[in-house]
Amino acid sequence: MNLKNYFSEQKGIGVLSTADNEGRVDAAIYARPHIMEDGRLAMIMRERLTHKNLQENPYAVYLFVENTPGYRGLRLYLKKHSEDTDPALIKELTRRCLSPEEDQAKGPKFLVYFEVENIRPLIGNDETDH
Repeated sequence: MNLKNYFSEQKGIGVLSTADNEGRVDAAIYARPHIMEDGRLAMIMRERLTHKNLQENPYAVYLFVENTPGYRGLRLYLKKHSEDTDPALIKELTRRCLSPEEDQAKGPKFLVYFEVENIRPLIGNDETDH
């Protein structure tokens, strides 16, 4: 499956679920991920619970519900690969428009890279090719 094409064509709601090292789960709304040239998935995040959990446990699931009738979308099973704090790169990838003051007030940003370990449809047990 070509995730770059999929996420450039589909609109919807995404939820990133993480867990800490003791298994306590968190879920947070996240925008569509950036698909990098090397196939890794990247998300911009702040210094909040999701980011903290990924420091302890590199596994996550991104659930994406398409903005279409019915229940269509994907579940991406992810493993954190690395992260970057390069402000120029983060600025280039940022889609949300905040003033520099608003952006700074919200705290530092991290570009977190993930390897996609598995792709499943929103409903069912089928696996897709990736």
